[in-house]
Amino acid sequence: MEMQKKGELVINGFGASNGGQFHQVTLNGKGTVNSDVECKGFECNGTGTVKGNIHTETAKINGMAKIGGTVAAKDLSIDGTAKIGKNLLVEKLKVSGKASVGGKVKAEEIKVKGKLTVEEDCEAELFNAESMFTIGGLLNADEVDIKIFGECEAKEIGGQSIVVKYKPSWLGIFKSLFQTQLRVEIIEGDTIHLENTKAAVVRGNHVTIGQNCQIDVVEYTDELSIDSSAVVGESKKM
Repeated sequence: MEMQKKGELVINGFGASNGGQFHQVTLNGKGTVNSDVECKGFECNGTGTVKGNIHTETAKINGMAKIGGTVAAKDLSIDGTAKIGKNLLVEKLKVSGKASVGGKVKAEEIKVKGKLTVEEDCEAELFNAESMFTIGGLLNADEVDIKIFGECEAKEIGGQSIVVKYKPSWLGIFKSLFQTQLRVEIIEGDTIHLENTKAAVVRGNHVTIGQNCQIDVVEYTDELSIDSSAVVGESKKM
């Protein structure tokens, strides 16, 4: 990103500023930026609001951030809470806190250890989740690796390799209070291994239906394995 030599925008207390081009934007207090921001680095440690779009190389959200528009970044790390009104376009996304996106997500690599909510589609080369998530549209990635210990939901999942495994909760005897299941309408991929999954249709070449799955229809071309604890309504070799 080519940047003009601009200074830093820092808000430490209560304050507001217009947007523009900056080298670094840091919101430590309760700060509001009233328009689009373009910078090399964006950091929110307090309660921050950006009413426009953010275009940055790196972004870190350790506090609470509300962005009205689209966020475009090479690297975005969310350890706090982020609410993005429109789309999220990144190379690498790491969510250890809580993130919600009002539009779509497009990335090369997504790692989630917190909670991710996406209203529309989520696309990546690698989607790695050890967490809870809700995706309103299609989750599409070359490699999907999910370890569930809470409520996980997507409308559809597509990919070359799709692995869904159950991760026992550290909550122990209280785990029954939480939904530890992936709910999805359609799963379609080359190699599929599922646990604790409820789906209407699973379609793939090499399919393994593991423990505690509820699948209405399985369509496969090469191999199918079904665990004794799984419930499959119908299986079809295509």
